[in-house]
Amino acid sequence: MLESQGAPSDTSAVAELLALFDLEPQGNDVFAGASPKGAPDRLYGGQPLGQALIAASRTIDTEDDRPAHSLHAYFLRWGSNQLPIFYEVERLRDGRSFSARRVVASQADKPIFVCTLSFHRPEIGYDHQTEAPQAPGPEGLPSFAELYAHEPGDDHPMRGVEMRPIAGRAYVSGGADVLPHLWMRSLGDIPDDPTLHQAIIAYMSDSTLLSEALRPHNLNWHDTHVQTASLDHALWFHREVHIDDWLLYIQDSPSAANGRGFCRGSLYTRDGIQVASVAQEGLVRKVDAP
Repeated sequence: MLESQGAPSDTSAVAELLALFDLEPQGNDVFAGASPKGAPDRLYGGQPLGQALIAASRTIDTEDDRPAHSLHAYFLRWGSNQLPIFYEVERLRDGRSFSARRVVASQADKPIFVCTLSFHRPEIGYDHQTEAPQAPGPEGLPSFAELYAHEPGDDHPMRGVEMRPIAGRAYVSGGADVLPHLWMRSLGDIPDDPTLHQAIIAYMSDSTLLSEALRPHNLNWHDTHVQTASLDHALWFHREVHIDDWLLYIQDSPSAANGRGFCRGSLYTRDGIQVASVAQEGLVRKVDAP
């Protein structure tokens, strides 16, 4: 899940990230999305999460201030970076305050991903949150790219984003006693489009979460004794979010059983404001080592 030595510059990486969410309209609420150039064949799960959010938002009246507040998705089949992805949006409901959409992503005429999203007009209401945990700031912490710049085989299709684990290199090596939190942000400024910021949050939210189901067993995503894959993913946006400023990603895994691991995440601003919550169940299947 790391960028290699040959990764593009920050500017080009951010341009590539933004291009990822510039979907091509195909008519009849269908949109086409592409993958990063040079990415390995297997599709990164965060990509359809973010692209589906963009596709659904394209069917919301642009004059109506109604950002997404939640999405619930299932990964149905492996996706390929070598094929375009077509997102078909179904308009389920448009009420006075909420709009609901269903998005099916397909490749080669087969569904690979399905997602239901809800959009809500902001309103005044009760306000509380869980207090953000104490954590060192991102300054001085090495990023994944810096930690693993000289190791082959760790290239990841995710571009234009940066993650700095608080535990440093120990974060990836596993271990139940390692603090699993990290800082994340885009590598450059993102246009002032709330939906785009939400889409990039969705894109990034899948990158490290499932590894927390392995940590209690002193395993990591490089271990040959386990097969991992995202099965479903849920994301809630509580407040306005900006991905081009540092966000603290708090992660844990309260349960694993029957070859599946359940993981949770919370995103906080540097000021301790909780902007989003994440939940995911994934495959964590025991396999024989080669």
